[in-house]
Amino acid sequence: MLMITIDDFNFADKKALIRVDFNVPLNDDFQVTDTTRIEAAKPTIIKILEDGGSVILMSHLGRPKGVDNKFSLQHIIEKVSEVIGVQIKFATDCVGEIAEKASAELEPGEILLLENLRFHEEEKSGDLAFAKQLSKLGDIYVNDAFGTAHRAHASTAIIAQFFPNKKCFGYLLVKEIISIKRVLEESEKPVTAIIGGAKVSSKIDVIKNILDKVDNIIIGGGMAFTFIKVKGGKIGDSLIENDKLDLAQDILNLAKQKNTRIHLPIDVIAADAFSEDANTQIFPANDIPDGWMGLDVGPKTNVGFSFIIAESKTILWNGPLGVFEMSAFSKGTIELGNAIADATEEGAFSLVGGGDSVAAVKQFGFADKVSYVSTGGGAMLEMLEGKTLPGIQAILS
Repeated sequence: MLMITIDDFNFADKKALIRVDFNVPLNDDFQVTDTTRIEAAKPTIIKILEDGGSVILMSHLGRPKGVDNKFSLQHIIEKVSEVIGVQIKFATDCVGEIAEKASAELEPGEILLLENLRFHEEEKSGDLAFAKQLSKLGDIYVNDAFGTAHRAHASTAIIAQFFPNKKCFGYLLVKEIISIKRVLEESEKPVTAIIGGAKVSSKIDVIKNILDKVDNIIIGGGMAFTFIKVKGGKIGDSLIENDKLDLAQDILNLAKQKNTRIHLPIDVIAADAFSEDANTQIFPANDIPDGWMGLDVGPKTNVGFSFIIAESKTILWNGPLGVFEMSAFSKGTIELGNAIADATEEGAFSLVGGGDSVAAVKQFGFADKVSYVSTGGGAMLEMLEGKTLPGIQAILS
């Protein structure tokens, strides 16, 4: 894959139109509570400014139905200015006269943030005329929004055709692509994937695609019980997808054919209610009594999983092992994080991605102890499924 990046351009006196992912969380006072995505875009923005160019940032925020002040990007101006170190200018629309005037007046070294792209329904529908309007605002198009690269939206995929020789990836998107390729195509063995979370159905395609690329798949979270049940286990009131039992069996059979080892919990911390204050007890994972539900992996499982991770040279972590949001059921996820951090320190490459595992990594202080934390949950899942992302293909073609 020949990647054209911002290092292939000199932005002196050029306006860079950058698709960023500033879909950041806000509290009730409209203050940004997590600046990770803004910080991730900073190196790309700084490179362009240091070349002597100017920057026009376009992003969405939330899922507005038309214009809605609650989702206005004006709420994030001060925080973006603080993180980047340059006072940001703001245009109250992303297309039309307002945006075009603000862009035309932009001087080298300045940054303009456009209003929420999704205030126009044409953004999500991938409207060609809307993409063309956006394209008028810049000289070079830069896609640095991995979190939306799997969407064929106007600003992520359609717009690129208006910049036939002047389109490229930003630094963040390059890092994301390289990190995922390192797991799927250039991995050092043994390779271990940890697939957790609630449902098998959301991860089926990922598991199938990585089966012949990994040596071990650790399955945790609620989805583990579908596999435990299909192997004849008694799972009490634990989460189960009864309509996915055949699928789970197919995966077990396929893994056997490909000599990929699937590891399931051997014991669980079970509760008599889905509550922080519930009574808890440790049971074998395949012998949970009625009235009890497994909400975290148990101590024997923690030891076994940690041993597998210690032996691994490449590690992919997507999804928690338990209901980590409740402290009573967070130990398995924390122990897993510790094991991955230790393996990384010993030289393993570790990639973490997917909303819940990223949240866990941040909550428990592992973000700086793994090799890379992906900024895009859905986009990362689709790449792991083997799909070509529209936002990436648009730059490559």
